[in-house]
Amino acid sequence: MNTSITHVALDTHKKQHQVAWVHPDTGEIQEFTVLNQTREIERMVKRIRQQSPGEIHVCYEAGLCGFVLQRRLEKLGCVAKVIAPSLVWRKPGDRVKTDRRDARKLLTQFVAGQLTEVYAPDPVQEADRELTRCRESAQIDLKRARQRLNSFLIRTGYVYQDGNLWTGKHAQWLKGLAFDQPGLRTVFEEYSAEIEHSLAQVESLDQQVQALAQSERYRAAVGVLRCLRGIDTLTAITLLTEIFEFGRFDSPRALMAYLGVTPSEDSSGETRRPGAITQTGNRRVRRLLTESAWHYRHPYAVRGSKRSMTDRVYRLFGYRRGEGPVRSAPAGIPPAPPAVAEPSVPWGLCPGCSTHLLVGFVRSSHNRLHTGVAFDA
Repeated sequence: MNTSITHVALDTHKKQHQVAWVHPDTGEIQEFTVLNQTREIERMVKRIRQQSPGEIHVCYEAGLCGFVLQRRLEKLGCVAKVIAPSLVWRKPGDRVKTDRRDARKLLTQFVAGQLTEVYAPDPVQEADRELTRCRESAQIDLKRARQRLNSFLIRTGYVYQDGNLWTGKHAQWLKGLAFDQPGLRTVFEEYSAEIEHSLAQVESLDQQVQALAQSERYRAAVGVLRCLRGIDTLTAITLLTEIFEFGRFDSPRALMAYLGVTPSEDSSGETRRPGAITQTGNRRVRRLLTESAWHYRHPYAVRGSKRSMTDRVYRLFGYRRGEGPVRSAPAGIPPAPPAVAEPSVPWGLCPGCSTHLLVGFVRSSHNRLHTGVAFDA
């Protein structure tokens, strides 16, 4: 039985992939291109397996092809790994970039074990993430449509002065506008129709995201995250669908490093130059945490539907509302519930999380961001 491993690297693109693989016995590197089609991928694997019948390990950078290519390769019996492109080593002085060079470079580092694999979600997790991202895109489209209409009205001499835009009163004002030129009226109607379409799309997606948050898979975890200040259902479900599993991080510091809120540094010898946060990793989660942290400038209060879940979580930690904090916090900022003594005990309310990770996530993402202090990596 052949126990050797054949390493294959793909430089992926929309229409075709550049393939580079090394024969485990001779060390010979072979290169060719393959179309981005299921049948062609099967032929590629069969071709390599005929020349090297051992186990096949394939890697490619995360990007356009997502995780569908990985699942196709795994169905064909390969070990497929999706690589973090930002952590692929590149020579600073290398100014020539081609698909063949990229595939060879990826293959060399793959054989040497120098690549970092990204977490691969299952199809359900990936579909849930696409839904929350679709909602975010629809909200951005609505904002841009409103900006286009408002800019158009300013150019034509209509400036709303009676309060905030996009309220009921502002909508009545828009209905009363008159234009002398038919072309201007057409532009106004088209911009208005675009806003109405975007609004309907956002409302529809909001309902679907709410239903997703109330599903069996996310209900408990969303309820726990909603206990945190500045986090409600939309933010909670977005965090869960972007991070997937809190338990895959060894510590809260590892989570903060993944989110890019750890400080950068450029030091040499006796000179130490700390910098701003690295801003690497998932920018959506980093933005949400920063926006949520701003809520700490307001007095602490729990109202409405959040109160029952908050009381439940506090009881779980043996922490009653109004008790003194275990960890110091800035004036007027109550800390998160304290961690329990056994950090390895899973938290039943949040599948895949442990108490110390979730509490560390709370403190590092809210207290630290609010005070301007980041965790060391």
